Amino acid sequence: MASTAGRPILIVGSTGQVARALVERAARHGIAVIAHGRPVLDLEKPAGLGSAIVDIRPAAIINAAAYTAVDKAESEPERAFAINRDGAAALARAAAVLDVPFVHISTDYVYDGEKPAPYVEDDPTGPAGVYGRSKLEGEQAVRAASPKAIILRTAWVYSPFGNNFVKTMLRLASERDRLRVVADQIGSPTSALDIAEAILAILPKLEPDRPEAWAGTYHLAGGGEASWCELARATVEIAAHHGRKAVPVDAITTADYPTPARRPANSRLDTTRLTEAFGVRLPPWRDSLEQTVARLLAGAD
Repeated sequence: MASTAGRPILIVGSTGQVARALVERAARHGIAVIAHGRPVLDLEKPAGLGSAIVDIRPAAIINAAAYTAVDKAESEPERAFAINRDGAAALARAAAVLDVPFVHISTDYVYDGEKPAPYVEDDPTGPAGVYGRSKLEGEQAVRAASPKAIILRTAWVYSPFGNNFVKTMLRLASERDRLRVVADQIGSPTSALDIAEAILAILPKLEPDRPEAWAGTYHLAGGGEASWCELARATVEIAAHHGRKAVPVDAITTADYPTPARRPANSRLDTTRLTEAFGVRLPPWRDSLEQTVARLLAGAD
């Protein structure tokens, strides 16, 4: 990547899990970053994004902002597409004008979830809901706008920050005597802190004059796999080791827990391409979960 001397990496988004993780880990590594969300950079208002970013003149742009309310997107498609497609495209165009790398975070929801094995990047897409369609069209718009774009599809993100499944399970386990969690959806639980570490490790490896060697789509997810029920049980078990109440977690089916948007039954992501291209491999999800639960129980947020 081009020299970052005097030029920070711009993180688009400031309150989301990945954005907060990037700020934390960049500070740990002494990497200069600047994080902006609304109102400075509002992806729902893409017309003004380009000039605002050009004024910042970042060395690279990481889009960690998105409309992620999966169920609400079914009744708010305009907002989902404005942020996840049109806003992302505006950021990519700004990166192209500045001739800097653009890292865009996408999702397992671009797939239909019917494949019986982990997805690879070249598998056919087929999102089942508005959120997935908005993210897929966002990927397409980003590719068209910026030849130096890296799209990172991830899944089942959790962290010490914001709202996520792990935090919800810890709260419910403290309030209830028994939990019921879906067991027929399988995925790749992924720590936002691990995502941040991976992105910061990838950026220095981007050779500015050879984008054809690295630009493209990659899967970035935690090692191993689990169902939501298994992830919940592991969360409760780890919390019990820290003195919290151990409650049973019963397995239920997707049909037992209907939602407005259909979730993929299979969200497992094969990350071989990422490892081969950049030498990056995320830790096993259980290892990262233990660290996250410990932080949450210690009061980090």
